[in-house]
Amino acid sequence: MHPSPSFPQLTRVLIAATLVVGTGARAQTLTDTSAAMSGQNILNSTGAPNSAAVLQHVRQAANSVKAAEAANTPVDNGLPTKPPADAAPVATVAKPAVEVTPLTTAEQAALLVAQNNLKAGRYPLARSQFEALVAQHYNNPEPHFGLALALLAQKDDKGAVFELTQFQAMAPDRYEGPYNLGVIATRAGRYADALKFYTDAAALAKDKTSPVIQAQILDALAGEQTRKADFAGLSATLSDLNVLRPGDASVQFRLAQAQTLSGNGTQALPGLYALIQKQPERADAVNLVADIYVTQGLADRALRELDAAISRAKTGKARSALLLHKADILAGQGDTRAAVFSAQAAHVQDPSNVDAYSREADLRLSRNDRSGALEAYQNALKLTPKNARIRTNLAALRLAMGQTAQAGQDAELALKSSPDKPTQARAQFLQGVALYRGGQYAQAKTLLNASALNAPSAETTLWLGLANYALKDYPSAVAALSESIKLKPSVPARQNLASALLAAGRYPEAEAVLKGLVTDNAKSGEAWYLLGLAQRGQMRAEDARASWKTAANLGDVRAKEALK
Repeated sequence: MHPSPSFPQLTRVLIAATLVVGTGARAQTLTDTSAAMSGQNILNSTGAPNSAAVLQHVRQAANSVKAAEAANTPVDNGLPTKPPADAAPVATVAKPAVEVTPLTTAEQAALLVAQNNLKAGRYPLARSQFEALVAQHYNNPEPHFGLALALLAQKDDKGAVFELTQFQAMAPDRYEGPYNLGVIATRAGRYADALKFYTDAAALAKDKTSPVIQAQILDALAGEQTRKADFAGLSATLSDLNVLRPGDASVQFRLAQAQTLSGNGTQALPGLYALIQKQPERADAVNLVADIYVTQGLADRALRELDAAISRAKTGKARSALLLHKADILAGQGDTRAAVFSAQAAHVQDPSNVDAYSREADLRLSRNDRSGALEAYQNALKLTPKNARIRTNLAALRLAMGQTAQAGQDAELALKSSPDKPTQARAQFLQGVALYRGGQYAQAKTLLNASALNAPSAETTLWLGLANYALKDYPSAVAALSESIKLKPSVPARQNLASALLAAGRYPEAEAVLKGLVTDNAKSGEAWYLLGLAQRGQMRAEDARASWKTAANLGDVRAKEALK
């Protein structure tokens, strides 16, 4: 009587993917964008300008353009007024939807009282007074506009929208209506509506009111165009804004970024060089110039521009920013050795530059210098111990180096540092793998399941299947491993699925999986051995022996034992 073959074992799984932390030469991208609107006030004819969405140049590879959420400031309750008397005449005035009648002398006095109460912050009183005027004289836009502002001050956006719509019907040539409707739409997350309202307001205000107001409206419009990644439209808007704010370096730089992102980088160069001449310390402008040359296939020219800027920079922080960007370009050209030296020089120039330490670590990993990367990550964390992304990268590196306990601790610390969702999922995965390796299968299953829910991946569901298998929860193991194969049909996932199916007594399904494996790789002794188990489970002894003979000839020890 032959001894029973050993119970199917799980295929060993490597975790090379956990080291994907930005290593290797990164593709050069021009910019990432941030539509962080620093303020959109309810606009009156006397409103003050506000800063708008600003494109921020960063050095991150292969990032898609994202638009950040808008953060609006409280309502600026200035007095609503008519357009200035000296404004340019309206070429074509839209006809009001209703017949507008003027206020009487008494009504004008009452309007002024209500406006003063609004300005003084007596919002309930002002609201009552405006409502009384609306009831008394509905077909005049001014009480509706004042009432809209009073309602907005009391966070009644619905009521304000109604009143602004009435105002707009009576004063279709006034920019205040669409602009303020745009502000409300932005706050409500109705960005397409906001874009339309701001576009209408800009057209109504153009050359018909003060440059300050026109600029404020264009700022808001630029913010929504940035959010939509409409860089051609943004270029046009910022060109108009540049005329209104000549000499404004921020507008000039944003215009250059928009031109670059719309595919007209060479068009941006004259403005960037003019900006650099006025402000030689602007590393962001030099970095953008360098990026434009890289996209033109002129990386050497880009590096010369950076070297020239480094030599004239007067502060360590400025030199550090330039050196770090130089490291990115060098890495993009495949010269990771020089890139490491440039990243090192960046944090020598500015010891507080966390990104320089982190980038050095990434670059060292691309050169398989794990000990150097470990030290660089640790140095970065000395400066920012609650940086979840860097802590997670360190955990991945430790796990790859076999420092399982420390990897689990770092992943746990990352999860306590308010990570974003992708970082959270990755940290959960790493901690789950560390717990699995430590034999804590139930805890590993919890973390891996949470990671899979946050960011499904073939690797995460593979390890989740292994944890379920270790807990002898074979149905769950089969489900997780099947999901892993759907996402990426890797050999380890297919082989472990076969083991789980065998353990669950589902022999025909296991045989189907294993026949596919031996077809793809006829020299896999383990796959042939497992195929023999599946066949024996279906009472096909001769087929099983034939499979084990093949496995034994390929060196599988368990198959040799099964044949005795």
